[in-house]
Amino acid sequence: MRVAVLIAALLLTAAVKPFRAASPQGAPAPPELPLRIGIARPGGGHTVTTIPLEAYVARVLAGEAARDSPPAALEALAIAVRTFTLANRGRHGADGFDLCDETHCQVMRAATTATERAANATAGRALLRGGTPASIYYSASCGGRTEIPSAVWPGADDPPYLPSQPDDACDGAPAWSTELSAADLLRALRAGGFRGERLSDLRIALHTGSGRVASLRVEGLQPELISGQDLRVVVGRTLGWQFIKSTAFELKRVADRYRFTGRGSGHGVGLCVIGSTRLAVAGRSADEILHRYYPGLVIAAPGPVLARAPAIETSRSTRATPAGVAVLEAPRAPATPRASPPVAAPALLVPEVLVSLPDGDEGERAFITDLTARARTELARTLEVTAPRVTLRFHPTIASYERATSEPWFTSGAILNGEVHLPPPTVLRDRGVLDRTIRHQLVHLMTDAPLSGRPLWVREGAAIYFAGEPPVPGGKDARPVPPRTSCPADAELVRPVSIGALTNAYARAQTCFSRQILQRRSWRDVK
Repeated sequence: MRVAVLIAALLLTAAVKPFRAASPQGAPAPPELPLRIGIARPGGGHTVTTIPLEAYVARVLAGEAARDSPPAALEALAIAVRTFTLANRGRHGADGFDLCDETHCQVMRAATTATERAANATAGRALLRGGTPASIYYSASCGGRTEIPSAVWPGADDPPYLPSQPDDACDGAPAWSTELSAADLLRALRAGGFRGERLSDLRIALHTGSGRVASLRVEGLQPELISGQDLRVVVGRTLGWQFIKSTAFELKRVADRYRFTGRGSGHGVGLCVIGSTRLAVAGRSADEILHRYYPGLVIAAPGPVLARAPAIETSRSTRATPAGVAVLEAPRAPATPRASPPVAAPALLVPEVLVSLPDGDEGERAFITDLTARARTELARTLEVTAPRVTLRFHPTIASYERATSEPWFTSGAILNGEVHLPPPTVLRDRGVLDRTIRHQLVHLMTDAPLSGRPLWVREGAAIYFAGEPPVPGGKDARPVPPRTSCPADAELVRPVSIGALTNAYARAQTCFSRQILQRRSWRDVK
């Protein structure tokens, strides 16, 4: 979770020291929970290794704790690390392991005597909500005030145990300052899906209740607004995470450069590692530190641990979805209202839905998983089919989405080998199509096999119709669709000459499909 540079060779050669966790008060030691950890390889991909839970906690402490942390701070973080691990076990189910060893999950290093001692001293203890591990976060430094999840990840749940509150222990440390050129910012924004040739200006538009940057105005590019967290993410992915360390910053333009002056490091939600270290120095116990940062949670041993979600094996594929589908007002299946953010819970509680998210977007896992699970159930009922297992893979940048799918930037989804590939959540949110893109691809998963061999417009028309997509503006050269239009040829959907031509083809596909449904024909019989 903390931004850190990992040396893969060290991680691959560091020995996992076997030790048995001793329970407090001489109670029998809890059974060791094996975790499958994906260790990043220098050339890409992961090497999967199995590590006992408490050995893993000791190694994460070595990677996430502040240097020379007092015992109480290490013990508080150990309980937070264990809680995060149990609540997120299986988040990499789509990749065949539980958690990775990078900032996307939790950083691992070789355990030390101090981190092993902290893991042993707290063995089996976690932060519980309703008897199960709570969905929590922690960051390197909150910058003097913690943040609520939804201010960082739109749609995330804001449980009472993750409030925004002053933190005089952290007291704004560390202070930082950096400058970025307009050219570098343009490169980062374009990698994040923004379009335009020149960044005319960048300025803060709105602050959150905690004083962090909520949104910025991006002049000269489309879309015109970006959230503070999304700016931090696109800059981090493209230029490096060391530049914009948090969203608690002020911004000033100096000629063709932009100066960011801020405080804190990370998203600021939950426990502040710097603050907890200072509290420990002041004599606070691990439990006192945790109750301060996670008010209302119980510190105890959880019940039986849930099994890891199974991997998915599918093989179908289909065409990409356009970023903005131009459709006409024709009878269509009613849209499902936007799902309410779920109560914070481990995403693995929905084993039929696996979501792969880039670093920086993990706070949206519960919301996206819940949204997908609800849409999957509703669409399967409407279509009278068996609900399939679903794997969503959100790419970190538009460029990586284009490389993986061979689709242009203006599409918003594609299915390869049975997995739904999508641009970054930030891009789909900015386009206003996150919900309907997921529904559109779910319809493809459920209908493409029964409709195989039909013209492509049948499959795309079904996806638009049953996803309940509302009319949206087409490209600048898109033309109105006559009531008795001809259905588009496959080539118009596979090799469009422009985004306008593609939106026009999708509008005609939707019209052609709806016309046959109006004649009381089953979707399986449209041709």
